[in-house]
Amino acid sequence: MAPTRAPSSRYAAPTAGGPVRGTVSVPGSKSVTNRALLLSGLAEGRSVVRGVPATRDSALMCGALRSLGIAVRTEGETVTIDGGTLTGGRTVDCGLAGTVMRFVPPAATLAEGAVVFDGDPHARERPMGTVLDALRALGAVIDGDRLPFVVHGGGGLPGGAVTIDASASSQFVSGLLLSGARFDEGVTVHHDGKPVPSLPHIDMTVAMLREAGVAVDDPGSSGEPDTWRVGPGPITARDWVVEPDLSNASVFLAAAAVTGGEVTVVGWPAGSTQPGAEILGVLERMGATVTASGAGTTVAGPDRLQGVDVDLHEASELTPTVAALAAVAEGPSVIRGVAHIRGHETDRLAALRTELTALGAAVTETEDGLEIRPARLAAGERPWGAYADHRMATAGAILGLVVPGVVIDDVGCTDKTIPDFPGRWASLVS
Repeated sequence: MAPTRAPSSRYAAPTAGGPVRGTVSVPGSKSVTNRALLLSGLAEGRSVVRGVPATRDSALMCGALRSLGIAVRTEGETVTIDGGTLTGGRTVDCGLAGTVMRFVPPAATLAEGAVVFDGDPHARERPMGTVLDALRALGAVIDGDRLPFVVHGGGGLPGGAVTIDASASSQFVSGLLLSGARFDEGVTVHHDGKPVPSLPHIDMTVAMLREAGVAVDDPGSSGEPDTWRVGPGPITARDWVVEPDLSNASVFLAAAAVTGGEVTVVGWPAGSTQPGAEILGVLERMGATVTASGAGTTVAGPDRLQGVDVDLHEASELTPTVAALAAVAEGPSVIRGVAHIRGHETDRLAALRTELTALGAAVTETEDGLEIRPARLAAGERPWGAYADHRMATAGAILGLVVPGVVIDDVGCTDKTIPDFPGRWASLVS
């Protein structure tokens, strides 16, 4: 599983000749995967992670662990990791993976020697100061505030309490918590600022730490608002099974919603900490019908989608998908609570405004989201810009189902989380 990605590739998005109908399985959750991989590297002993998707983000995390001296073996979707002592002296390639650039530096403080972090050009623009300053406050020595930067590992970290502003990304909290048990004093993270986005991702981190035998207090258990505490101690080696990525699944369900078809995603978990599960409620509000059965979760699209006013603060990764649907709905839509996605793979709000406007929609970028007023859409001469962002590329594919002639300038970036997206999409649409 080498951390490579497809070269820039133009893609003529297929247009549906009628309602899209089909059954799909989607790769495992990259959020669950990369947490499980890192915890396995920090554990003492052998762990096995099953259901690992063959995506760039997963490959980058495996590569990061190898750079820290951890033995990682991949066979298909199964990754075996012999965790324990970390070593420095090498470079970690973060690519464009937020989970690598925010989760691995705290672990690198435990290595002996310097660890260099770098990544794609777009990654060098993403905010990193919050987690790096927090590590400095906990005793780490770090050169730089954005990629590329150097963590001078000392074989351990004192740890303790730190106050941060995590309003730009929940990954800042998760990154500190995941390695906190290996710090001498554990770690207590207090957030002081605007509300933390995507809190379900922190809930996911807490749940997985507890599954690995780590003592964790969160606001729900301690009664302390915006405070998470991880006690020092060992991380238990174990087997992990990765559930399907529900944010990726939302793209395929959107195909049913936008064409009045019916799509079933197999393996949809009965309960999940993934924020992507919120897509079901959004689709229902837009007029779709959602049914759960032993075969999976099925979405049947309406004759016409309805506009929606929705706060996606807890599930901001759904914004490109929901924005694409809103652009062809009947009536205006408002997406709120997602100001922080300006700092994702690209400035997603500006990118969505630019690309939807180019197709003919009337889009206003607000302080914390988008206002979208549908209009008759038509593809122009310029391609739909992906901005090296997998979710921008899939949003273009959704629109291509009902807008003939949409061409995505770089579908290769979808390999970040969905292997062979063009093949999967064509199989569903044809």
